[in-house]
Amino acid sequence: MEYGLIGEKLPHSFSKEIHEKLGYYKYSLKEIKEDELKDFILNKDFKAINVTIPYKQAVIPLLDEISSDAEAIGAVNTIVNRGGILYGYNTDFGGMRALIERVGIVLKYKKALILGTGGTSLTASAVCARLGAKEILRVSRTGRGGAITYEQAYADHSDADVIINTTPCGMFPKLDGCPIDIGRFTKLSGVIDAVYNPLNTRLVLSAKERGISAEGGLYMLVAQAVLAAELFLDKELDTVPLTNKIYDEIYFDKRNIALSGMPSSGKSTVGRIIADKLQREFIDTDSLIVGREGEISRIFAEKGEGYFRDIESEVIKDLSSLSGKVISLGGGAVLRPENVRALRQNSEIFFIDRSIEYLTPTDDRPLADEKAKIERLYNERIDIYIDTADYIIDGDCDPDDVADSVINGE
Repeated sequence: MEYGLIGEKLPHSFSKEIHEKLGYYKYSLKEIKEDELKDFILNKDFKAINVTIPYKQAVIPLLDEISSDAEAIGAVNTIVNRGGILYGYNTDFGGMRALIERVGIVLKYKKALILGTGGTSLTASAVCARLGAKEILRVSRTGRGGAITYEQAYADHSDADVIINTTPCGMFPKLDGCPIDIGRFTKLSGVIDAVYNPLNTRLVLSAKERGISAEGGLYMLVAQAVLAAELFLDKELDTVPLTNKIYDEIYFDKRNIALSGMPSSGKSTVGRIIADKLQREFIDTDSLIVGREGEISRIFAEKGEGYFRDIESEVIKDLSSLSGKVISLGGGAVLRPENVRALRQNSEIFFIDRSIEYLTPTDDRPLADEKAKIERLYNERIDIYIDTADYIIDGDCDPDDVADSVINGE
C-alpha cells in the first residue's frame, strides 16, 4: 500500500473515510500481527502510514528519524518514507489538543487523570502538561510503570478536575464498557474519551448526564488525520476549517437518525423518506419485535406490556452499536432511560411532534386503539418526548417536508 493505517485490529476504524475525504490519495487499512510488525516497517513498502493500537511505541526502534515532539512523548502515530529514510511523528498531540480546546476544557492549574498507559496516554499527558495542568496522573489496573491503580484514584484523587480515557474500554463492539465511575469524583469539570466508535461512550454519556463537559474522540481522530496528511503530502493545509468540514461530514454519516413520537405520528413514513433521500438503511423497531415475537397486539394480550417493553429494550440495545441508519422507534421506546442512553451512543433523537388532533387510533396499537387512549397517552408522554429529544420537529407538515426538517436538523 502507498498510504494507510496499520494496527492489530481495525474493523472499527473510520480512518480510511476521513483520509479519502481529503481527496489526495487512496488510503488502506492493514491489520498486522505483532510478529509481522518489524518486517513490514523495515521493508518500507509504503509512502506514508499511520500507526494505531498497540504499535505506537513498538515502531520507534525501527525508524531512522523521530521528531522532537514524538521523541519527548515516546509515541509515534505517523511514519513518512522519504527516499528510504523513515521519519516518525506524533500528530495525536495536535489532535488531542484540538479536541480539548473544542470542548472548552481548561487544564491550567488542574489535576488530570489519564486512564491507560499506552501510546495515546503518553500523548494525553504531554498535552495536559503543555496546557498547564498542575498534576497529571496515569491510571491502570496494575499500577505499573509509574501509574496509580484505579483504587488509588478513587481513594486519593477524587478531587481530580479532568479525566481523559485512552484505553479501548467502551469501544465497538463492547459498548457496555466504562473504564471508571465518574460519580466518585466530586470536582470534575471535563471528560475526554479517545474512543470514537461509538460516537458517545458510556463514559461520555455519564459525564453529560451530570452536566460535565465531555466528548468522544472523533474530532481528535479527524484533526490528527489532517495534520498527518500535511506530513504525507509535505504541504500546508488549511487545517482548522478542513478539520471542521470533515468532522461534520463524518459525524453526519455515522450518526443514526432515531425518530420518536406518538403512535400514528408518521415516524415510519417519514423514516422511509429520509432513508431513501440519504441512501441509508431504514429500521423499524416495532417491525423487528413483530419478527421476533409476533403481532404486538397478541404480545400485549398474552404476555403484557412489561414483556413487550423488555423485548423492545433488547432490540434497541442491539441497534445501539449500528451507525448511519434511520430508526423509527415505537411510541413508548423513550420511556425507559436505559433505551435513551443506548440510543445516544450512536444516535440523535428527533421527536416528530404531531398535534393530537391528527393522531388516529389503529387496531394494531393496543395502547392507542381508541381516541381517548391516544389523548391520555399524549398527555402522559409529551414531556418525556421533549426531554429526550435532541431535535423537536413539527410533524403537522407534509411527510416530505418533515423529512427535510429532520435531515437539516430544523
